[in-house]
Amino acid sequence: MDRRAGEKKNTMSRMEITEEGQTAWLEFELDGAGWMTIWHTEVPEALRGRGLATELVKSAFEYAKANELRVDVICPIALSYLQQHPELRQSLKFRG
Repeated sequence: MDRRAGEKKNTMSRMEITEEGQTAWLEFELDGAGWMTIWHTEVPEALRGRGLATELVKSAFEYAKANELRVDVICPIALSYLQQHPELRQSLKFRG
């Protein structure tokens, strides 16, 4: 018998965009119970101003929608994107 059956497993993941040898990334966590937490977005200074953070955040929300995940947003960049796109609240479920 597998004693771990039914355990919830948290998994940290990243979405990345690499340009000019540098990587912009968004870190998120899946809790195994249908929640995705968006923790942090980072863009190297040399890549800023190209819309990479927006592209990463948009991809994260699209991933959540495609996988029917509820979303907990901690990242300030993702929070700002959510405020600019209130229609997301109609297609996704958020904590709080």
